[in-house]
Amino acid sequence: MDVILREDVKSLGKAGALVKVKPGYARNFLLPKGLAYEATEGNKKRIAAESKAREARAAHDRTEAEALAAQLGRVAITIAAKAGEGDRLFGSITTQDIAERLAKAGHPIDKRKIELDAPIKSIGEHAVPVRLHSDVHATVRLTVVAE
Repeated sequence: MDVILREDVKSLGKAGALVKVKPGYARNFLLPKGLAYEATEGNKKRIAAESKAREARAAHDRTEAEALAAQLGRVAITIAAKAGEGDRLFGSITTQDIAERLAKAGHPIDKRKIELDAPIKSIGEHAVPVRLHSDVHATVRLTVVAE
């Protein structure tokens, strides 16, 4: 049975793809969950319209992310933390701390978009990567100073 995928299905394909599946899989899983349509001419036109709208939305999201990346590239934040010998922090600076400081600076960013390899544990300047879109990344300058 031929179906057109409405959404990405992990082991099957991307949205808008025409795939051949067993009738039971389509009838019992894909169609009831709204993940696919039967491959009729009318549904092919519907999927084409949905994919066109999805592409327009993705282009809009990307332009917004690029504008935000340009703003974040100019942002420099400072966080004060307690430090001991050798400029080592007693705790660490996490993505939550960075997200809160960015929100205070007027740039609310979800902490899950901040990509730290490991929490920051030393005083100094650090470049913090932020993933705004799958193709758009920004870097925020973070300065950690001793209290």
